[in-house]
Amino acid sequence: MDLKDQDWQHEQQRVDSVTGKVAARKGTLEAEVGLVRGDVVELRKDFWDEVRVNFSSSDDLGETSTSLRQQSQVLSEREHAHLQASETLKKLKLLVKSPYFGRIDFTEEGQEGKETIYLGIASFLDDDQETFLVYDWRAPVSSLYYDGAPGAAAYQTPSGEISGMMELKRQFVIRDGKIKVMFDTGVTIGDELLQQVLSHSSDNQMKSIVATIQKEQNAVIRNDKSRMLVVQGAAGSGKTSAALQRVAYLLYKYRGTLKADQVLLFSPNPMFNSYVSTVLPELGEENMLQTTFQAYLEHRIGREFDLEDVFSQMESILKAEEGPWLTVKRASIAYKSSTLFLETIRRFKDHLEQSGMKFKPIRFKGRLIVSEQVMLEKFYGYDSSVRLANRIELMRDWLLKELAQFAKNERKAPWVDEQIEVLDPDEYQKAYTRIRRKQSAKKKETFDDFDRERSLLAKMVVNEWLKPVRKWIKRMRFVDVKTMYEELLTDKQLFLSVSGGHGLPDEWEEMGIESIQMMKEGKLAYEDVTPYLYLQDLLKGFQINSVIRHVFIDEVQDYSPFQLEYVKRIFPRARMTALGDLNQGIYAHTDVLGGSLESLKQLYGADETEVISLTRSYRSTLEIVDFTSSMMPGGESIMPFNRYGEKPLVCLANSREKLHSSIVKDIRRLNEQGYEHTAIICKTAEECEYVYQALKDELPLKRIAKTTPSFVTGTLVIPSYLAKGVEFDAVVIYDASQEAYSRESERKLFYTACTRAMHQLHIYSLGAPCRFIEDVSEDKYTLQS
Repeated sequence: MDLKDQDWQHEQQRVDSVTGKVAARKGTLEAEVGLVRGDVVELRKDFWDEVRVNFSSSDDLGETSTSLRQQSQVLSEREHAHLQASETLKKLKLLVKSPYFGRIDFTEEGQEGKETIYLGIASFLDDDQETFLVYDWRAPVSSLYYDGAPGAAAYQTPSGEISGMMELKRQFVIRDGKIKVMFDTGVTIGDELLQQVLSHSSDNQMKSIVATIQKEQNAVIRNDKSRMLVVQGAAGSGKTSAALQRVAYLLYKYRGTLKADQVLLFSPNPMFNSYVSTVLPELGEENMLQTTFQAYLEHRIGREFDLEDVFSQMESILKAEEGPWLTVKRASIAYKSSTLFLETIRRFKDHLEQSGMKFKPIRFKGRLIVSEQVMLEKFYGYDSSVRLANRIELMRDWLLKELAQFAKNERKAPWVDEQIEVLDPDEYQKAYTRIRRKQSAKKKETFDDFDRERSLLAKMVVNEWLKPVRKWIKRMRFVDVKTMYEELLTDKQLFLSVSGGHGLPDEWEEMGIESIQMMKEGKLAYEDVTPYLYLQDLLKGFQINSVIRHVFIDEVQDYSPFQLEYVKRIFPRARMTALGDLNQGIYAHTDVLGGSLESLKQLYGADETEVISLTRSYRSTLEIVDFTSSMMPGGESIMPFNRYGEKPLVCLANSREKLHSSIVKDIRRLNEQGYEHTAIICKTAEECEYVYQALKDELPLKRIAKTTPSFVTGTLVIPSYLAKGVEFDAVVIYDASQEAYSRESERKLFYTACTRAMHQLHIYSLGAPCRFIEDVSEDKYTLQS
């Protein structure tokens, strides 16, 4: 038996020993969890049997309160114990199949003897509860595995740097307790392991990458100093995966003070949320909060307007012919996405502190309670040093008092008697019960006296009818934000006075007409949504969230400067991690990065911002990366991982029938080759619908739309802008002709669609291919007519 066989045998014996101990601990804990669960169920069921409820006297009331508190405390402690045990059990279930993936032998400077350290997804102590059989991949010593190589090495701990010599770095692939792959390496992560991982088929859910984290990705994961961390990563560089491992790292390092529900991810679309939903649970952590920026906007003002989303905006622009409408739309999007417009709105708020506020009068049943003029006099009668939002709050409180006085006077109105007359017995009983409940025990009201009865019922009826008005006032709906926003977009002199000397933007009058028309129809264009909400919050007060401590923004290049400023404002205590790729800024609004990273650095300032660039692409084969990077200016900086495959295929078709026939044969062939996760990527959703209807009888297709809630496997028909952030075994570009992609502004969109492919990229063109393919050297793809 040679040394390698001896090593393999020795390592397998250790795996057997560790998994045996994990299994034993798991069995014991399962029994304990069952017992504790039973205790909790019994405590909940018998909760009131153990409490003496007595309200006869103050002493009895105190005894009842003490008994309730004691029982509640016992129940809370048992529930907490059950939760803790359940979380530990989840980790043991993961460890029993694959206890670890790496080993390092490290001798600390000044110490005798090496320490052998095994790394896994969670720590595991020996039975003595002192010896680590497995170290958590997030522990400080684990950074040696990701950042170092055999030789002199060091790692950071809370108490300082630990230096020494790394004598061995070994990597494993362990499945169901058996070593499948084992090798020693002198680099961060051996190509052999990465080749094995990357050659697998894609899945409908992203997987954890803890066993293959690269040094530059580890820098992203363990960065906990910067207020703003910007990750500029090429397509397929693992930036999103690294960000999710970063969440797990932060939850581990700050487990005493940071919870999963204090971390928020803004993802590109709802489907992407399901795609990444399993990563943290795989690591034994709870999922963070996940939403989209559009969902937040809908939550805030979706009741007032029908909000356009970024996908609808994209769809309309991609389908539009060059002409006046498109020129105005582009100008509107560019300006309203900028910090120039943000500053204009801020100055508009300053202007409103002196004059120009608009209010909606308070009315009830067509009668005026408080006029707009009276409201204006009241508002500008407050001390000018009081902030505008605070004056609105004072107005709200004053209006509620005015409404209360109106309600008191209204009780004698004839309509009230009419409403009392039509009360059915159930409503009458409900009113009686409600009135009795509101009276004090010493002064109980009765319905014995007719006048008193009428008075009590009148009060109830009026209050019930005025409830919507009261709610309307409490929500500050009396502030006419819509009229003020419209005025800003149409009053030239007003706009010039608050624009800070920048003058009128291009196509200003046409932009205003377009926005106002949509608002009259109850709609709000996507480029208007954030500015409108920002103005509303400046007037009524921002609904800030001080609980969230970390905000992650994926595909940050598709956020406007205005939107990012707004996100920063509503999460004042949060650190931000922004993930993006300059080459994938596909939407019509001005790229937040503006071709550089300077805009993002300005958010928190250069001193509090760190930029990490990930330039190596792991998703696609070398041939696909060579092809796609050649389309983009500066693409030569993207480094492909050395995983080889076939060159991209460019197929020319001279008719729609030939195009469809070739795609059907292609998809069937790809399926036969074992590629189960294939995408037919179309330019627009409209084109997706056409393709689906044309091919559904020939192929088992699944349509993906902006409302699709979860990612699925199979052959998908998906619009280009929804494919961002996900990957497929094979990608078929439906039509990459010059006619389909005729604008230079669509280069990034086409690049993004092509970079979704892991193993195979087949591009079809109905006629001559687009300019982006022509920019690529012919030796980087196979042309087929």
